[in-house]
Amino acid sequence: MNLEKVVFGFFIVLALTLNFGFFLGEFGNPAHHTAYELFAVIVVNFVATGLKLGDRSHIGAVLLSTSLVADLELVAAAIYWAVVVHITGTGLTADVMATIISLTGGALLANVISVVMLVSETLMTRH
Repeated sequence: MNLEKVVFGFFIVLALTLNFGFFLGEFGNPAHHTAYELFAVIVVNFVATGLKLGDRSHIGAVLLSTSLVADLELVAAAIYWAVVVHITGTGLTADVMATIISLTGGALLANVISVVMLVSETLMTRH
């Protein structure tokens, strides 16, 4: 068993599951979505992106692009959350939470694509 591949797969799947955990819940209810979980999702996605940087294959490039999309969406959600709560003082209204959840939904889709590609590549690899 290749430890590097185990760690790589672990972080890709962890990024997906954490993202799903944040996304799951009532759209307009801030109690169902915590800032700490969003922070964890962002950190794990950055780690997953870092692990994808070394792959020079075509599928590696596509995996990296899906990870960059997820990072962009998650950072945009965090920035929006911070601006609305700390700068404008609007607070976490149902509309604000819906926007944050929509952005993390885009990241979730990018992470799903990444995991599907990883599983497909794994299944096609012959030993």
